[in-house]
Amino acid sequence: MANKHALSIVKMKKMKQEGVPLSMVTAYDYSSAQLVEEAGIDMILVGDSLGNVVQGEHTTLPVTIEDMVYHTRAVVRGAGNTFIVTDMPFMTYHGSIDETLRNVRRIMQEGHAHAIKMEGGREICETVKKIVQAGVPVIGHIGLTPQSVNQIGGYLIQGKDEQDAQRLLEDAKALEQAGAFGIVLELVTEEVARFISEQISIPTIGIGAGRYCDGQVLVFHDLFQYASPYRSKRFVKTYGDVGTMIREGVSQYVKEVKDRSFPAENHVFTAEDHVVESYMVNQRRRCTLHESSQNDY
Repeated sequence: MANKHALSIVKMKKMKQEGVPLSMVTAYDYSSAQLVEEAGIDMILVGDSLGNVVQGEHTTLPVTIEDMVYHTRAVVRGAGNTFIVTDMPFMTYHGSIDETLRNVRRIMQEGHAHAIKMEGGREICETVKKIVQAGVPVIGHIGLTPQSVNQIGGYLIQGKDEQDAQRLLEDAKALEQAGAFGIVLELVTEEVARFISEQISIPTIGIGAGRYCDGQVLVFHDLFQYASPYRSKRFVKTYGDVGTMIREGVSQYVKEVKDRSFPAENHVFTAEDHVVESYMVNQRRRCTLHESSQNDY
């Protein structure tokens, strides 16, 4: 969009105060980034979910800093007027603060992201604080945290009892206090997500967290069933079946190549008659000279 400008974190907080929801979607390459920007998305997340939907991994754990830098740069080239957040991948912010800041620097300087996202609650708040003090905007991520899937025992709904709800609230408040400008709530019960959203001043972005967050985020491939086979998810609404369209399109292409109906006459380029005639005359002359020279031997 020619007249579109990237949001700032100040504008996002104002949108929360005014009750204007934020829209966010993942993107992993130049083309998808272009399309979602043209559609008017507020924010793009270059998620480590690329491990699943782009690389074919079973979890996000194998994703590296190099992967995130590469994909972020592609997305930034496609969506230069949209606020872009990049995931810090597994175990890139749990070592020393010097090592963490080196990884953050790569995302920001080499990838050209506007902000980073980090999974975790109170246990990462000191790190969040130091990153924010270094001038880098941070969005938190609590609830289901895919990088901890082995520790929490699977992809389980969070906030189902009072103790877990209290844990999530305390994590959210701690992240706000540490300087995070927003928090992703993943697979959190709607009631708990709503209460957390009311109790903090920074925006909450829900994914499977109900109707009352300050914004919503979904994975690009989920929006369009861009997978084979596609596994439906309760918290996802499908806005187009790209997977079926691609399969049917490629199948038709294969058929037409095999039966020679593609390319058709309207797909080819032809030379002017005099060019063809001149070319053929010259070719016949060369052939005649070649045969003559062969006979000399």
